[in-house]
Amino acid sequence: MNKSLLYVLAAVGVLTSCAESYSVQGSSSIASLDGSKLYLKAVKSGELKNIDSCDVVHGQFRFSGLLDTVRMTTLFMDDEGIMPVVLEKGEISIRIDNTSRRVTGTPLNEELYDFLNRHDQLDNEMSELTHRHSQMLLEGEDEDAINQVLSLEAARIAQQEDSLVTHFIIDNFDNVLGPGVFMMMTGSYPYPVLTPQIEDIMSKATAKFKNDPYVKEYYQTANEIQARENGLVDDDTMPPPQTQQAPLTQSPLVQNDSTINKE
Repeated sequence: MNKSLLYVLAAVGVLTSCAESYSVQGSSSIASLDGSKLYLKAVKSGELKNIDSCDVVHGQFRFSGLLDTVRMTTLFMDDEGIMPVVLEKGEISIRIDNTSRRVTGTPLNEELYDFLNRHDQLDNEMSELTHRHSQMLLEGEDEDAINQVLSLEAARIAQQEDSLVTHFIIDNFDNVLGPGVFMMMTGSYPYPVLTPQIEDIMSKATAKFKNDPYVKEYYQTANEIQARENGLVDDDTMPPPQTQQAPLTQSPLVQNDSTINKE
């Protein structure tokens, strides 16, 4: 074996040793998942691309491989997003059943799902207001008084939700969770818009967060659209706004209530 080949093999060995590995062990009690093909997908260069795939066999599935960088991904069944997953070093565990979905085992996944669970609790509180409205009507209370009380309660819950999301993104500016949840939050808009919440986040953002490809493009486009709407630039000089998608999950910031639960 000549020396040049030895140098090449040594270099490959060094590069391989620097790459970290991930391992995802999943289980599901949903019978309709058996035999399905699952995919881990991530946004790369503005497109959603496959990172890994596997089959579900007797309620079990597994992903594994080398990881060049920590990534925010989404678990897909065919073209349907199921749940976000952070690909990071360590043993990652996914559990899917009819009532909940959770990823555990590694720090960023634990932090993400603690946040999502709290967000779900607030969503449930908001949904409960409709039930309370009907119940209070049946009890004979005045509808105007009911609406006044429940409007205040809805505003309180909405403020808590905005605060939860804002503080989570700010606390995670410099890892994948900040841009990932920002993507989930803005994915519900038909095109990039500037809201007081987004302006607040960007006013506090670190350079790393601002330079995330998705965040940078979203904020730039949103500013251009707002400038056009305010008449500060000529419409003919700007392209029309592009429809935004929510690549991390079909239902932003809510664990997807998808058709996998249907037998």
